[in-house]
Amino acid sequence: MAQPQADVFDYIERFYNPRRRHSTLGYMSPAEFEEKAMLA
Repeated sequence: MAQPQADVFDYIERFYNPRRRHSTLGYMSPAEFEEKAMLA
């Protein structure tokens, strides 16, 4: 069971760039969006 979890984590870390800007988030990165949401 650990290998599928490691594979998912690896996929997210490599292919889902947390600094990439997203139009659906108002052109903020996911990290910026979450940080702003935590402050609200």
